[in-house]
Amino acid sequence: MKLFIDTANIQDIREMASYGIVSGVTTNPSLIAKEGRKLEDVIHEIVSLVDGPISAEVAEGKCEDMVNQAIPLSKIHKNIVIKLPMTWEGIKACKILTSKGIHTNVTLCFSVSQALLAMEAGATYLSPFMGRLDDAGFEAEELIQDIVTVRDNYGYETKLIAASIRNLHHLEIASLAGADIATIPTAVFKKMVEHPLTEKGLQIFADAAKGVK
Repeated sequence: MKLFIDTANIQDIREMASYGIVSGVTTNPSLIAKEGRKLEDVIHEIVSLVDGPISAEVAEGKCEDMVNQAIPLSKIHKNIVIKLPMTWEGIKACKILTSKGIHTNVTLCFSVSQALLAMEAGATYLSPFMGRLDDAGFEAEELIQDIVTVRDNYGYETKLIAASIRNLHHLEIASLAGADIATIPTAVFKKMVEHPLTEKGLQIFADAAKGVK
């Protein structure tokens, strides 16, 4: 499984990328708004820090508008992935952008039928939202497993990005269910290294080292 970071905060991206385990970045309008900067400016900085897929989301609306916004974004860098909404207009835009060789990430996916639409449109990536599924009382693990099954049954090449990850349990579920990628908020990323038995073991080693002469 590849690990992406889900943020637009340059400091966080720089820190996590320094460990050598971040393979890509996803952003969205909410994350960009938190930084108080223009999308294009943030993307320019991100591509200098992470050599992997960088998802930049276009504004939801008409297909033509999304395509017109996507094309200049895609020209910023070869790693740019255009993030599109799961709407009919988004699907139409996905098909057009795919035909132009532009990578896409169809987001806000909550069902197998939606996933089928995105895969048929040639989406490079597909993002089911785990946290929001939980909020609505659905099983995120089951959805990921079902999408992976359908994808593999019919030979689609779309990669599955587990998104809306709010805790380590979501991450573990996504990895066990067969997601290709997990895009993880900084706070959850930092918890991945933590475990009470690790902390206990480190303390034992530290105490033992003090006794060595």
